[in-house]
This record gives sequence, C-alpha cells and structure tokens, in this order.
Amino acid sequence: MRTADIRSRFLDFFAGRGHTVVPSAPLPTPDPTLLFVNAGMVPFKPYLTGEATPPWPRATSVQKCVRTLDIEEVGKTTRHGSFFQMNGNFSFGDYFKEEAIGYAWELSTSESGFGLDPDRIWVTVHHSDDEAAAIWRRVAALPEERIVRRGDEDNFWSMGVPGPCGPCSELYYDRGPALGRAGGPAVDEDRYMEFWNLVFMQYERGEGTGKTGYPVLGELPRRNIDTGMGLERMATLLQGVDNLYEIDETRPVLDRAAELTGVRYGADHRADVRLRVVADHVRTALMLLADGTAPGNEGRGYVLRRVLRRAVRSVRLLGYQDPALPELLPAARDCMKHSYPEVAEEFGRISQQAYAEEDAFRATLRQGTTVLDTAVAEVKAEGGRLLPGPKAFLLHDTYGFPIDLTLEMAEEQGVEVDREGFTALMAEQRERARADARARKSGGALDTSALRAVLEAHGPTDWRAYDTLTTDSTVLALSGPSGPLTSVRTGDIATAVLDRTPFYAESGGQDSDAGALTGASVEAEVLDVQRPLPGLIVHQVRVTAGELAVGDTVRAAVDPEWRLGARQAHSGTHILHAALRQILGPTALQSGSYNRPGYLRLDFPWRGALGPAARSEVEEAANRALRRDLPVDVRWMPLPEAKEIGALALFGETYGERVRVVEIGGPWSRELCGGTHVEHASQVGVVALTGESSVGAGMRRLEAAVGFEGFGYLARERDLVTRLAEQLQAPRAQLPERVAVLLDRLKAADQRAEELRRRAALERAAELAGAATDADGTLVVTATTDADARALALAVRDRLPEGRRGVVAIGAATGDRTVVTIALNRAATAAGLSAATLVKSLLGGRGGGTAEVAQGGGVPAESLRATLDGVRALLAGQG
Repeated sequence: MRTADIRSRFLDFFAGRGHTVVPSAPLPTPDPTLLFVNAGMVPFKPYLTGEATPPWPRATSVQKCVRTLDIEEVGKTTRHGSFFQMNGNFSFGDYFKEEAIGYAWELSTSESGFGLDPDRIWVTVHHSDDEAAAIWRRVAALPEERIVRRGDEDNFWSMGVPGPCGPCSELYYDRGPALGRAGGPAVDEDRYMEFWNLVFMQYERGEGTGKTGYPVLGELPRRNIDTGMGLERMATLLQGVDNLYEIDETRPVLDRAAELTGVRYGADHRADVRLRVVADHVRTALMLLADGTAPGNEGRGYVLRRVLRRAVRSVRLLGYQDPALPELLPAARDCMKHSYPEVAEEFGRISQQAYAEEDAFRATLRQGTTVLDTAVAEVKAEGGRLLPGPKAFLLHDTYGFPIDLTLEMAEEQGVEVDREGFTALMAEQRERARADARARKSGGALDTSALRAVLEAHGPTDWRAYDTLTTDSTVLALSGPSGPLTSVRTGDIATAVLDRTPFYAESGGQDSDAGALTGASVEAEVLDVQRPLPGLIVHQVRVTAGELAVGDTVRAAVDPEWRLGARQAHSGTHILHAALRQILGPTALQSGSYNRPGYLRLDFPWRGALGPAARSEVEEAANRALRRDLPVDVRWMPLPEAKEIGALALFGETYGERVRVVEIGGPWSRELCGGTHVEHASQVGVVALTGESSVGAGMRRLEAAVGFEGFGYLARERDLVTRLAEQLQAPRAQLPERVAVLLDRLKAADQRAEELRRRAALERAAELAGAATDADGTLVVTATTDADARALALAVRDRLPEGRRGVVAIGAATGDRTVVTIALNRAATAAGLSAATLVKSLLGGRGGGTAEVAQGGGVPAESLRATLDGVRALLAGQG
C-alpha cells in the first residue's frame, strides 16, 4: 500500500465516524516555544489546554512534523527521521478510552483498514491504568502477556509544563525474530515497532521538571483524546521494508543517491547510513522549503541550512563531487507530490533556493578547506599532531564546516583533532541554545498563565480594528514584570487587557498600532499591541499622567496618522509583491515581510542581485498600479474557495476554515491577509525602492519608502542630485560620466601614492636591516611604522644576511588598534625558531601564523614599543 493511500485510508476511516478532517498546519508554527510543528497535536494545543473553544467535538488530521533534536541518529536506526507525518484522531470532551481503543484496533486489523495480523500486535499501558488494560482485553481479546504495563517514563504523557496530562497506551507490531529478541517492546523496540500512541488526557499536572516527579492535581473537567500514528512507520510495516528510509516516499531519493555515487545500498553499513541521511534530509528540506522556510543562520533558517548541508556533505563523503541537489530534489518532489501537490506547483521557487544554498555551501567548503589547511600547517610547524578543539569549533561554527569532514581531512594530512575540546565547546553552545529554548518556553515577559485566567474569566477581546479607530473600553487586567497589578502610576510601563479594542495587534508582517488610552484621571501611551493567546489582545502602555487601575473606563484611540501610514505600507507591500511577480515571474514569491508607517520590506527567493534595470521595472510596475487607482476589495470565504480562485497563502501563517482575502485589482494581487489596507491603490501615494540586498543564500530583500515618507525620500534624492550637479558644474544627465572621470583620477592618484609609500618603505627597510642588533647570535630588528607592518617586516627580513638567523618584529598602530608582525628568515626557521610561537609568547597567546610569518594584536598603543623590545628577551639563551 502506498504511503499516500495509507494517509487517505486513515482520514476516510475517521471522517466516516464523525470526525472533521483538518488540513495539516504549515511546519513553521506560531507557538513561541517551538520552531516547527513537532507533533500531530501541536495545531490542536489551544483546544486541548482550554485556551480556545474547539470548533468541532472530534477531528482527524495528517500533520507534517519536523524534529531535529536527534538529527545525529538519522540513518542509524529504523525510528529516527527529521521529517515525518503523524496521523491523528482527537476528541475534545466527546469520546474517551473505550472508543479510542476500539477505533485503533478496528483500523489496524480490519481488512478495510490496514489488515495487520492481530496475533502480532502488543500494547503497553500505564502501570496504574487498569481501565485501559481491561478495555484491551475486552475489545481486542489480547492475552495478558501482550498487555505490558510500564512506568511514567514510557506511558504517562504531559507537555512538560503545568496543564493537561494522562496515561497513554501504545501499539507495537512484532516484525519477527530476524529483527531482534522475543519478549515484547520492553525487550526490543526494533523488532517490536511502535506504530500508534493513544493519549488519554484526564488529569491536570502541577509544576515540576522532567517526565516524572511533578504533582497530579486532579481530574480535568473535560477529558480529551490525542492519538498519533506514525505514517512512515505504518508504511514500513505494510510495505514490508526494514526501515522508514526504504518506503516509497524516500527510497527513490536513496536509490538516486546510490546511482550518482556508485555505491550499492546494503553492501557497507557506513555508506548505508549516509545514503539514508541523504534520503531523509532531502525530503525534509523539500517540505521545509515548500512551507516557506528559507536557509539562514538562526532559528528555522539554520535548521534548514543544517539539513541541506548534511545532505550535500553526505553525498560528497560517498564520492560525488558535483552539485547533487539538482539530481536529488526532483526525486523527492515526485515522491511527495501525491499527498502535497504544492511541492510540484512551487518547485521552481523551492529548487531555486535549494540549489543556491548548495552553491553557497560548496563555496564554504572551499573556504573552510583553506582555513583547515592553514591550521594544519601551523600545528605541524610547531611539531604537533593535534588540531586544537577551538580551531575545529571555529570551522564548524563560523564556516559551517561539519566536524566529521574536519576529522576526515585532518586525518588525510596526518593530524588528529582534539575531539574533547571540540565537544566541550559544542556542549556550551547547546546549553546556550537550551537556555534560549527555556526562555521561549516560559513565554518571555508575559505571564501567559495569568493572561489565560483573564481570557477564561472574561472571554475573547472584542476586537474592532477593522471597523473603528476608537472604542470605550474597560480595563480588565494589568500586569508588570513581577506579576498582576491593580493599578499603575505616571511613568510606569505595564501590560493592559481591555474588554474591547480598536488597536491592531502585530501580525502578518504589520507592526502594531500606536495611540493612547485616556480616562477621567489618566493618560497613557500605547507602545505595543500583541496577541499572546488566541482571542486575547494585550497592550503595552506607558502612563504619562495620572493613574490607570483595573476596572477603569477609558477611551482607546488609535493614532489616525499612524493607522493611515500602516494601511499605506501594508497595501504597498501587496502591490510590490504583485509587481515583483509580474516582472520576475511566479517563483518570486514573498517569504517574509515587515511593514510600518512609511516603510516596508519584502523577502523573496532569487539567485543573485536584481540589477538596476530589474529594480526600475519592478518599481515602475508598482507605481503604475497606483496611477491606475486599482480597487482594493476585502472578502471572507472558506479556505478551499480562496485557494480555488488563486489567493496566495503566505508561508509561516496559519489559517482557519474561513479566511480573509485582500484583492488589489482583482486577480493582479490576491492574497490571504489579516492586515489593514487602503480602499484604493492611489491612496498608497508612492512606492520608492530604497534598497535591495542579500539576506542569505538564494534570498533577496527589497526595501521601500511609501506614502509621505516615499515622497520625502524622492525629494532628498532630488536635492542630492541638484547639489552634485552644482558642485561638479555638470548637467544632471552627465553626472554618472563626470563621477566616473573623478573616480579614475582618484584611483590613479592612489596608485601613485602607493608607489611612493612602497619606495619609502624599501628605503627604510634597507636602513632598518643595516641597524640590526645581535641577540645571542640572532640578528634582531624591531620598529614601529605608520604603514603596512607585514610588508615592512618582509622587506626588512629579505635584506638580512642569508647565512645568519634573522628575526624582524614590526608594530603598527591605527587609533586604538595595534598589530604586531614577526618575520623569520630561512636560517632562523632552520634553527628551530617559529614566528607563530614568538608572536603568541609575545602577546600572551594571541595571534597566529606560520613558522616564517605570524601576526597578532591587542597591545595598547602606548605599550607597543616596549612589547616589541620583548623579542630580544624571548631569544635569550637560544643562540
């Protein structure tokens, strides 16, 4: 059975039993504690925790998930994949254990379901869950020995924070004695593969760390069901393969990698692991790119970059040196397009970003190789055979050089790597990352538990941002860094919750509104507006006069000029996006944006800079739309209808069943959007491009001034051109040629000046060499210079007598920055002296280089002369 068929059979089964089929949410999640959806229940989390009312009593989905915490295990086991799909059925206070267990058994074993052999299925339950064990005996007629009772670590679920929790029951399938020992899942989880987990959310847990040790506070008022069946695991079982890398959605990628590299899968374990890494990571990258993640140096972008680079590196280690992704990514597309048509529809954009990242990584490999070769040469020059851990970490962290590639290349040159030092630095980095994750998980400065209590007590905020700029509102709650407050006074900054608000909360790339709260005895400035929980709007306010207290009635007023500027900027973003696609084609799809009054920026995938001509075309297309005064229409409709009419769903956003479609000129610009907009395109005023730059491999950023600020930008540009024309006494049209002539003259003058400096340095070099002094048989020259210290040191060294040891130390200071260069002649290095050793000894470990030339800095300018004189002391006794 194809994986796509398993997927549809699962959804059809539960749809036929009253479950609403919910489409997969995008992989990037708005949950501040996560980078990506990592479990099937994540999109349903607000309903399971009581933060929001579920729109259906029961639901089913196949959710795309990404987990990379155990990425190093990918390819080594049958269970680890960085991208996977989780089939789930959910009950929100509807059915519970009896039905959940019955559904799981029926679908797993029936001929109309997956037809698994009932005699090979084992289940686990929590050791205290007699109810679940009894249901399994009654519903499935399982013998007691195939119902395994396990502890909290294995069979009690919670989210790791106070909230819902409960026992779970897992289904395992015995794959036979060829894959391990008999005895059930407690003995061997390779032979007995888990394929479904049923979570019975019936309790509330308290504070505590880890999977155990926290208090269970009592029963939940409404019990929920959350189940997860690993789609890839079920495919592994039904397709009769050994592991998830060999199913129909990954094996073609593995086979193509084997074909490219000439490696036979199954012949060598180490090569097999690398082929599995390729198959897994290429598919993961495809799905992340399809959902709008772009390669970058932090957050989601870094995860994608790491996955792509591990795939490329694995192919390289298998012996294939040419660009690999153009061969592998289409294979992954063809595997996944049956379940996710968007990977084929968007493949032009997806492949453009992926191939650009591979090109950048290949350049990184070349650069990193140079750094590694230099580091190895330094180690050998000092008589060592161990590359320091900090150097290996630098290669990994700064140049993106994988540690196993460093190990391989160092070994080829006869050098080992300080793995302990590298591992220690990696551990420090991971701890910093974990601390950051803990900070995200805590919800930052906002106490979401207190805010949830406000939401439960008063209901969702009556949000009027689309309808009005003012509301009469009641202050429901106030909080500060230390927790809830009853009032705040002049100068205080606090978070305020109102019963209704006209303020737009930051979302969809649009900055939040600015404005004020005024009352009988208070004036407060609104600094920021956010939506920390579904349905709840909070305002960060600074009291400028009087006192603001819970229960006060205030007039909430948006600054009308701010809102006008925000509407211009957001509509301007849509117009620029449409103009970009009109000029460059449909692959130039927005992958990120930000807009505030007077300013917008838009990120999109593209290989290479646009160039002046393309930028002018895009700018002209945008402003022609303004001149045509295209109408702006806003409509609400079901999500399938919006997709059918071609509305663009932008990446990283999560949409409900009904969506808001913003059209500018009908189909010319049609996007799903929750932002505020002008009523006609001409109200934007002007779109003036102010910059175009790179924000990562294969990703460009356009920036523009809009509205009144756009006219101001153009006026400043005009004034600048006018002043230049006056100063150069040239017509405006001739300014480029006149400036080019001046630049040529400056370049020629610089070259003449450089030649004069070179001659002066040569003359001084001869003078310094002639003044060399003896230190235990070594000729020593020390001096300071205002010119290039390295060039002067080399020139002096080359003028010392060839038959005598010579050491030259030259220092230069530019402001507070100093640099020291030490150069040795052949006689000195032949005698065992090293410039790298001398410079590190002189500068307290700072600096580096080769035996012949080394450089360092960090010396105070006033101490430079005395530092240089220390060379003689270092040479004492070495004659």
